[in-house]
Amino acid sequence: MKTWRETLRLDPIPPLLAADDEALRYFTKRDLLDETVGPIDQLWALPTAQKIAARQQEDGSWKRPGKHKHDAINHNLIETWKQFRFLVQMYGFTRESPVGAKAAEFILSCQTEEGDIRGILAKQYTTYYTGALLFLLIEAGYADDPRVEKAFRWLLSVRQVDGAWSLAMITHKLDRETQYELSSQYRPPLQPDLSKPFSHNATGMILRAFAAHPRHRKSDAAIHAAELLASRFFQKDATTSYQAKRYWIMFQYPFWWNQLVAALDSISLIRITIENEHVSKALDWLIEHQQESGLWKSSYAKGGKAHAGSKGSDPWVSLAICRVLKRCAS
Repeated sequence: MKTWRETLRLDPIPPLLAADDEALRYFTKRDLLDETVGPIDQLWALPTAQKIAARQQEDGSWKRPGKHKHDAINHNLIETWKQFRFLVQMYGFTRESPVGAKAAEFILSCQTEEGDIRGILAKQYTTYYTGALLFLLIEAGYADDPRVEKAFRWLLSVRQVDGAWSLAMITHKLDRETQYELSSQYRPPLQPDLSKPFSHNATGMILRAFAAHPRHRKSDAAIHAAELLASRFFQKDATTSYQAKRYWIMFQYPFWWNQLVAALDSISLIRITIENEHVSKALDWLIEHQQESGLWKSSYAKGGKAHAGSKGSDPWVSLAICRVLKRCAS
């Protein structure tokens, strides 16, 4: 049986190890080569990580730059989401770091009595950001926190009838002006129409939390949602938000919106692998689109801009792809 590296035309390990990025080399050795690399906190002192950490405010948040005209929106929660992604996914920050602990507590201070994390769209429910923020909290060591469990209960309570997720506002036919008003002013949350089809973009972001959690990733709910997400690969979303097919092949790391690599990362952790025809086809697509550099681009969409790198390749996206390929081959 071929190893995951033998399924590729070119070995991606040498260019990853040659990258001028100590954190990238650390994760390559640890996750792809199974080498002993020492404690994760050695990455916390790296200059780029410290530059991000230095901008953290006393309450654990990061301040969103510029002027903001909508007081109902928690702009600092948005900026904290942006910055905490880098610290957790690229530098391995956890609650053992004062920076990580303060950031996590700020995020959890935005949790409502219902269990969701709210404020990014004013008072409206944001299922997808609740899931994505929950993912970061779990990665930072909060899997056993009762507040995290409360958020999981809320997510499970607002699934669409088909078993995956959407966003309350897009389950209704609202004109643009009404959407804007609801998401930027002090209006009570619009209740979802759970009979509408799931959104694979929302589901992909939410499923990251389930995949990261050692118990919830084994649940029937997670497995069913992962199968539904895989069935939508390379297709248009059922909603009007990020609906085009091209979003599947517009990658980024750390993860933000749903896309093929992020979705496969979650699905493979839930252990839905090459036996699933949709996953198998997606892996074949990734193998076919490896670049001559041995790595992958950040975007394969027509007109999409790749991040700077060797021949347009993105080493962090490539690391994420290699993790998926290795996981699916085991």
